[in-house]
Amino acid sequence: MHVAHLSLTDFRSYAGVELPLGPGITGLVGPNGQGKTNLVEAIGYAASLSSHRVAADAPLVRQGAQRAVVRVSVVRDARPTLVEVEINPGKANRARINRSPVPRPREVLGLVRTVLFAPEDLALVKGDPSERRRYLDDLLVARSPRMAGVRADYDRILKQRNALLKSAGIAARTGRSAELSTLDVWDTHLAESGGELLAARIALVMDLEPLVARSYDRVAPGSGTASISYQSALGSEAVRVPDRTQLAAALVEAMQASRKAELERGVSLVGPHRDELRLDLGPMPAKGFASHGESWSLALAMRLAAYDLLTGDGGEPVLILDDVFAELDTSRRDRLAELVAPAEQVLITAAVAADVPALLRGVRFDVAAGEVRSVA
Repeated sequence: MHVAHLSLTDFRSYAGVELPLGPGITGLVGPNGQGKTNLVEAIGYAASLSSHRVAADAPLVRQGAQRAVVRVSVVRDARPTLVEVEINPGKANRARINRSPVPRPREVLGLVRTVLFAPEDLALVKGDPSERRRYLDDLLVARSPRMAGVRADYDRILKQRNALLKSAGIAARTGRSAELSTLDVWDTHLAESGGELLAARIALVMDLEPLVARSYDRVAPGSGTASISYQSALGSEAVRVPDRTQLAAALVEAMQASRKAELERGVSLVGPHRDELRLDLGPMPAKGFASHGESWSLALAMRLAAYDLLTGDGGEPVLILDDVFAELDTSRRDRLAELVAPAEQVLITAAVAADVPALLRGVRFDVAAGEVRSVA
């Protein structure tokens, strides 16, 4: 798979831009703040319907514009596909495939597949559990786009259940009767979607674990071993077998056992939204114990593992390295370059061309003042 063309309208700093791309290595070079990351962010958005830089859509629309449009022409098995996403902050986004509208934007998921390395990836190791849950869920959707619907259903039900817990808790504290039979119904709904999401995450971690270990050894040879494991409030026994029916039953039981505490706090205390992906280096947890260099190596290993997993599924993703090399020492730069150079398409952003290892110097575009210029 490779991206053949990127077209933007009112996205970030660009009123309009047309960027022809091809297989191999492409560098986008320019000083910070000139718009090079905006270009790869747009490709990532077409792949995942989210940004690796911001949580909301509003910052993606150029100041003064009402909407932004991202168009990505992608080629897979010699067949081109045009993916278009219209970003409408405060309203429903829209999407088209080969110029034809689709019922929901998430219909485009899976048509463009990317693995993106960025400075923000350090949060995979050092950040909150939500960063690692997002890593898993984004990879789930990249492997199986239907999981976007499962995740959306879970989030919707969770929000409704939390609202009911809050109102029921207030009623109980003020001496009014609380209607808990309705809560039992939402327990079942949350457990059904939660069981499916949890089973998919556990199976994913089983597939990822050896790939993360291998990738870490390749990125940081001689630095010890890396491992990952899924941690749930259901306990280690429950997460050994990713059976959605068994997990749903275990979730219902756990919610009932936590009912009193949940009513007191007004939030759901059990479920995939509370789980953790644990990262270990040797016998110690990476968070809080890994050095800066080890943390970077582990974050890179997690992205390389995702790339290997998606490639093994039968569709090599586009590799995006967003201002990564400036963060790495020379040895890590060279090792990463060796690992990613064989990919079908690699897109690199850098503030200065000298930051990019010689092995990854291919087609180059200079980016400055919102303009993209090909360099012969």
